[in-house]
Parts: sequence; structure tokens; C-alpha cells
Amino acid sequence: MIPTLEWLPNGVNFLDQTKLPLEETYVLATDYNQVATVIRDMIVRGAPAIGVSAAMGVALGVSQSQAADLVALNAEVAVISETLAATRPTAVNLFWAIKRMRNRYNTLAEANTSIPEIKASLIAEAQQMYDEDIAACKAMGAHGAALLPQEGTVLTHCNAGALATCGYGTALGVIRAAVERGHKIDVFADETRPYLQGARLTAWELLHDNIPTTVLCDNMAGSLMRQERIQAVIVGADRIAANGDTANKIGTYSVAVLAKEHGIPFYVAAPLSTIDVATLHGDQIPIEQRAATEVTHSNGKQMTPNGAAIQNPAFDVTPAKYITAIITEHGVLRAPYEQSIREMFEKAAAQPELISA
Repeated sequence: MIPTLEWLPNGVNFLDQTKLPLEETYVLATDYNQVATVIRDMIVRGAPAIGVSAAMGVALGVSQSQAADLVALNAEVAVISETLAATRPTAVNLFWAIKRMRNRYNTLAEANTSIPEIKASLIAEAQQMYDEDIAACKAMGAHGAALLPQEGTVLTHCNAGALATCGYGTALGVIRAAVERGHKIDVFADETRPYLQGARLTAWELLHDNIPTTVLCDNMAGSLMRQERIQAVIVGADRIAANGDTANKIGTYSVAVLAKEHGIPFYVAAPLSTIDVATLHGDQIPIEQRAATEVTHSNGKQMTPNGAAIQNPAFDVTPAKYITAIITEHGVLRAPYEQSIREMFEKAAAQPELISA
């Protein structure tokens, strides 16, 4: 399993995804501010991994607190949480994870638990979330594998694999599970401009697992669909609204429209924590705007003329009508999504820690 992030006695260790695929190095965040920087600078990325990273950031910050009483610790927890929440606005797992850690802290504080016990409990909670993420990804794989062709080519956009989670992956986890079950699958990985998550990360980790992978420029998918060279599309998600509208890496919407036009199934794989029932539809999802230099420069070289205006939204929203199914750890959702999402949350009510607030 690819070690995306790991809790250590002296901090949280992150595989530096900005250096892949040519350099496999790690960054040790020794305080919560450094964890926030790691998330903001996309050293770690992918909604599930961001969520667990934030949880570990909260645990790390609290574990290092010198607060003498709960009043002082309450104030520190608020600052730690706000700092981590300010890193990236679109991925709902970030806020879900921080809220879960805050809820755990509040329960302990209200019971007048000792500060050393609170610190130990929050570390255990973050580590439990890590384990739950891996289990959820494997469950998604089990539910989704049968949806992929027994033999054929699957297109994916961005990176929703082990690198975007604590291991195994969401969309790539479904591909892995299908291969483990004997499916003969080749993968087309969109390069995913401008940050090249597909070219740098998806290709790296799939080849690491000996799954045949071909990198495509983002504008090649439609032509290959027309030639009937793509049998399915599967992507991850950063936030799913209550009606099934899905925010994912910029360019996903275009792929979904093309898939619909060519009669190709378009699947989304994401844990239940990525579904934000408080967001009624996709127009309410905040879209992160990133630095213009990600577009203007490539490998340190300027690619656009001075004075050209730049748009760099990190995500777009795919309306639910283009989505064939949403694969979660609890099963497969299909339209009408308002109903199937509501019913799945009811089904999962016995496990409230898995449910996004």
C-alpha cells in the first residue's frame, strides 16, 4: 500500500505529491500550522486524505498544547480548527473531519476529562479515521468492481487513488478491486491540467500496481469515445450535494457530458463523508480559485504572454443527470439521487461518525 500519510510520535509524515512521479520524498509536519501548509500547498491532496490530514492536525495541535485548564484548551482548539478549515474550501471532508474531532473534544471536555486523557483520545480518534478510510475504500471497491467491464478500457480524470486517500483509493480503488477479481482493464488517465494529477500521480500509482495505463491530454477523450475505445468512466469527488450534483477536479464536467453523448457509463466513487446533505445542489458548492501561476507556468517556464488574463478554478460541478451511479462504502446510489442518498443516510444512521454533518 502506498503510504500517503502517517502519524508518528513527532508529527505527521506526508508523501510529498508535488515531487511525484520523479522523486519519492516525505515531509514531516511537526505542528498543526505545518499540517495546514501541507494541505494548502497540495503536498497532500484528495478529499479523503485531506480530511484525515486535518484530523491529525487537530490531534497534533492539541497534543502539543501547554494549556493548564480546559478554558485555555478550548480557546486553542478553536484556533487550531479555524486554521485547518481555512486551507481549502471545496472538499467537504476537511470540514467533516474537523467537526468530528471537535465533537469528540467537546464530549470529553463536557465530561471534565483530564487534559492528558483528552490528548490521547484525540490521537486515537484521528488514527481510527485513518483506518476507517482504508476500510471504506476497500468496501467501495467491492461494491463498484462489478460495474466495470470484464475487459476494456476505463477513463479516469484527476487522481482518486491511494494518493488521494489513506490507501487503496476511491475511483482507482474500484479499478484495483476489479483487476483483483480478474477483470482485464486498461486505464486512460487524463493528464488533468493545470496541476497534472493524472499524468503525475494516477499514472505513477497504477503503474506501481502493474495496471496498464495510458496518459491522455485532456482534450483527447472525446475523440477516443467516438472511436468506441472507452467503455466506462470513473472519477472521485470532493463534494456531493444532496441531489447528486458532484464537484470534482476541473474538467470532470466536460468528460461527463462527452460520456453521456456517447452512451458511456459515468461513475463517481466517494465515501459517504463526501456527501454534504446541507448543500442542496451543485450551485451552492464553493469552488476554490487557485494561483494563476499554475496556468501561466509549467516546470518553471512561463507559457503565456504577460498581460493575459487567467482563470484557474480548481473544481467544476457535474450535474446529477450525467452520473450513472455513485459508489460509496455502503453501496451504490442511483437516480433519483435525492431519494437514494436520503435512504442511504438512514441505512447508515447506526454509524453516525461516518455521516457528513
